[in-house]
Amino acid sequence: MAVRRRPMSQINVVPLIDVMLVLLVISMVAVPMLTQGIDVDLPQNSSELLEGGDDNPLVVTLSESGRIYVNIGVTDIYDEDEFVSLEELKDRTAKVLNARPRVPVFVRADERLAYGQVVEVMQALQDSGASNVGLITEPPEV
Repeated sequence: MAVRRRPMSQINVVPLIDVMLVLLVISMVAVPMLTQGIDVDLPQNSSELLEGGDDNPLVVTLSESGRIYVNIGVTDIYDEDEFVSLEELKDRTAKVLNARPRVPVFVRADERLAYGQVVEVMQALQDSGASNVGLITEPPEV
């Protein structure tokens, strides 16, 4: 008399684990290569942190060359070819402030940039309706 065996009803997860580990290694290698940004040396200052609220802030970055970049949120990822003029900055800021009047507005400027250029950008932001503009700095190195 032949003995009947029941089919196994277990799932072999070893191939799944192998695939997941390969994907993990690929993502660990690829993600640092995807991060791009504008290199800005911020001035150092010891000030208190501001409460950002629930809204993503409007961050205006001025590079050492004087180019203006606009970003919604706090990420430092910018396309170096997507800089804007002062007029475009006014238009974009006005549109954002019309849609979200309480959005925080911050300026990040390279410390080697002329003070007058920072003032021009702050004036453009004020002209477009931003009543409070914050300056982003780095904490001093100890």
